[in-house]
Amino acid sequence: MRQSKLLALLQSDLRLHGKVAGSQIVNINLEDALQAREIGLELNSKKMLAGYGKLLDFILAKLNPKKMTYVFIDEMQLLEDWQQVANALRLRKNVDVYLTGSNAYMFSSDLANSFGGRYMEIKMQPFSFKEYIPAFWHHDQLNVKKREAFLDRSLERVYRSYVRESGFPQTLNFGHDRQMINDYLRDTVYLNTIQKDIVRRFNIPDTGKLDAVVRFLFDNIGCETSVRGIERGLKAAGHTISPVTLANYIQGLLDSYLMYKCDRYDIKGKQFLDSNSKYYVADIGLRTAVLGNDDADMGRALENIVYLELLRRGYRVSVGNVKTKVVKAGGKNERKTIEVDFVAQKPGGETEYYQVALYALASEETLRRELASLEEIDDNYPKFLLTMDPGNGTIKGIRRLNVLEWLADIKQE
Repeated sequence: MRQSKLLALLQSDLRLHGKVAGSQIVNINLEDALQAREIGLELNSKKMLAGYGKLLDFILAKLNPKKMTYVFIDEMQLLEDWQQVANALRLRKNVDVYLTGSNAYMFSSDLANSFGGRYMEIKMQPFSFKEYIPAFWHHDQLNVKKREAFLDRSLERVYRSYVRESGFPQTLNFGHDRQMINDYLRDTVYLNTIQKDIVRRFNIPDTGKLDAVVRFLFDNIGCETSVRGIERGLKAAGHTISPVTLANYIQGLLDSYLMYKCDRYDIKGKQFLDSNSKYYVADIGLRTAVLGNDDADMGRALENIVYLELLRRGYRVSVGNVKTKVVKAGGKNERKTIEVDFVAQKPGGETEYYQVALYALASEETLRRELASLEEIDDNYPKFLLTMDPGNGTIKGIRRLNVLEWLADIKQE
């Protein structure tokens, strides 16, 4: 829905500020069955729309050779051989093309080669916490007058809603009705994405195993794992899936932006590792709706939200492998890996390290444990501990920040 809304806003801006006539805008939504029928597109055996030539004819008939025409095509991946349409329009001098698609797979290397780098990709995500705050107060009129007086409490209340009800904009229209929100997230967002982006792509006849994979990954966000590890976990739960099939399912989830993969990075060796990765979900509220557990794993949920926020801020994010040391456990020597939650890097910028915890000030022991991995890092790059504890401070050069203020982008001293 945010993609469609973005296209509508772009068209409105063209008319208002660009002084573009309505006749110069061609708007096509391939999810609209009536419009697809008008164009002459039909579903084929792959359950995709066939007839890209008819779509081209439909668009070409609306072009004005003397003026620029702006072509907007929503849900482009539903059309078989859609690259042919995109490339044909790209070659015309008087056409500006805007495409939306619900997965990364559609932006393949073939498309990149066809466009020769002459395109820009905008990745859409649910609301960030910062974006969610004004939207929440706009819809929650009963508490508008109180929000200035109780900013700290308000942030916590908004955060609870954000975690439980999701950052998908449509959910704000349901007045905190959890049944309506969960139905929307499961039936419209989750099932629709699964069907369009994975089931159709891999021609999966039985979605039971795919659903088991999704639930396993949703339930284990922030846990180190591998394809083999996931396979063993699913088998223990009664689901037998081959590693090849499992790898395809996971790639489909990544391409559809339902899940994100966070690889490991060796801080001392300055290189990425092939060992176990972590997976995070695109929206915690969606995870809550699918799994049906409100307050479980709030620490990992917070870690997930911080991970997504770092991505939004333009960082390349990885799990930081600090070092491995030998410790005694049960009379035996065991190798223990010390890691920091996130290594955040920007092209040309300095590295930053982030450790995330629900609370760290409950006791000196808790604080010492949360700071331990950051203290093991022997370089001088910025180090941050993000927690729900009120206030901010600096401990041994490590900045402790209130995570809600950090997420809301409130200036912190």
